[in-house]
Amino acid sequence: GALMDLGLDEKIFRDKLAGLNLGGYDIAIEKVKKNAIVGTDIKITLHEEPGEGHPGHHGERNLYDIEQLITAGDLAAGVKDFSLKVFREIAEAEAKVFHAAIHEIHFHEVGAIDSIVDIVGVGIAMDMLGIHRVYSSPVHDGHGFITCRHGALPVPVPAVIEMLTRSNIPYVCDDVNTELVTPTGIGLLKCLSPRFGLMPVMKIDRVGYGFGKRETGRFNALRVVAGELQETAASIEEIVELETNIDDMNPEILGFAIERIFQAGALDVY
Repeated sequence: GALMDLGLDEKIFRDKLAGLNLGGYDIAIEKVKKNAIVGTDIKITLHEEPGEGHPGHHGERNLYDIEQLITAGDLAAGVKDFSLKVFREIAEAEAKVFHAAIHEIHFHEVGAIDSIVDIVGVGIAMDMLGIHRVYSSPVHDGHGFITCRHGALPVPVPAVIEMLTRSNIPYVCDDVNTELVTPTGIGLLKCLSPRFGLMPVMKIDRVGYGFGKRETGRFNALRVVAGELQETAASIEEIVELETNIDDMNPEILGFAIERIFQAGALDVY
């Protein structure tokens, strides 16, 4: 929703998403207002289950099923690579939590149609926007328990905290009695952003808001700021090039010279 709110062409986005060749759902994209701020809300509605064995039955999917679906889709290569990376990240966490082989994991919430559309949709939106680098603020989550197919699980749920253990993502627990970070969300963020902290110095071009469905008692939205990074004095790397002719140099002296160059911190010697 936040990426769409940056001004993506909805028709082009829908056409690209259709390349996934996944049926059984409708997607509604609309502008809404919350806390006096206008943003984009995306709602994915699943068609009524026709029953087990029917071609339209959603069923459960394992990683192989999802990989086959994405690989066979008419999608840009970068979108496929990103989507496969996110699902594998989630599958590896689920496999460790449930002590199973990665392809034995059957996705329930994560493997549902809406999560597939979420992940592939983000890949398509990033590709359309031409974003080259992503920075993220620290991740804020709630506390307590949530009820899912596996019963009551603590927040953060096991798959989320497992993905956090293999990352440099700063995690903050807020006083909100519900889940704010899902496996899909942390999987997307982990594969999108290698950098976390304060917003870098940048020239802001556009701002987008995507709204969540859950009432948390606070402003439940994701804000995306798109722009151009601005170089500062601290970000400019100083490079010094030294050139000399060492033809016919005594080898004992040459070895000493090379040692001193490395001690001085030179990275490349030609």
